[in-house]
Amino acid sequence: MLTITDGDFLRLINFVKANYGIDLSKKKQLIMGRLSGTIMSMGFESFKDYVDYLLKNKKPEDLELMLNKLTTNYTYFMREEAHFKFFTETILPYLEKTKKNKVLSIWSAGCSSGEEPYTISMLLKEYFGSKPGWDTRVLATDISRNALGAAQHAVYDESSLKEVPPTWKTKYFVKTPEPGIYEVAPLIKNNVIFRTFNLMEPIHFKLKFDVIFCRNVMIYFDQATKEALVKRFYQATNPGGYLLIGHSESLNKENTPYKYLMPATYRKE
Repeated sequence: MLTITDGDFLRLINFVKANYGIDLSKKKQLIMGRLSGTIMSMGFESFKDYVDYLLKNKKPEDLELMLNKLTTNYTYFMREEAHFKFFTETILPYLEKTKKNKVLSIWSAGCSSGEEPYTISMLLKEYFGSKPGWDTRVLATDISRNALGAAQHAVYDESSLKEVPPTWKTKYFVKTPEPGIYEVAPLIKNNVIFRTFNLMEPIHFKLKFDVIFCRNVMIYFDQATKEALVKRFYQATNPGGYLLIGHSESLNKENTPYKYLMPATYRKE
């Protein structure tokens, strides 16, 4: 394993923080462990040569490879199910009552390999399936083109579907010829719009959002970065809209403009 000097470590983590909001200041061992093989396979003999190259060229494919190595994209369908229960029992009835134009605006921010937005889409189909005229499309974004490619491919193994109700597995997935591998059905796949988006950028989408899911993403951000992002989310949320974050995350109640409802669940009044 290659070692990294304090100077090169600071150059790398400051670059990542400034451009992606990700705080790696306590991840020196992780960086050496996860990047050493990649650096040597690229033909570099030291972290210094690699960091020089990375910061000078800023090639998107190299930056994405580095980010993919340093962040974990672990997820599955119906993860943190309490959110989806609240979404179905509280949020959707509210939206059905208040959205006179029948257009929903729901964002899965940091969607990784697609399990979250496809879960949301299935819940929407269950709720609005027999109610004509509703636009239930979901926007799903991630900084990683690799993750988005996997999400759009929409093929998953049995372990990702472990929390999916059996009837849903039949209704919303198609078995592939490969044992234990399923593909998301077109009805659900076509209801999700995927886009590349860096959460450090200004949020200028066409519509403001009724619900923003940003779960297990801000664990990589320091407090200041997180608070700035939440303020941008707030500006992009419709009055009465919701922000759902990961259950391992929390917002400072004093500094967040959203009203706290319950753990990991907030609302714009």
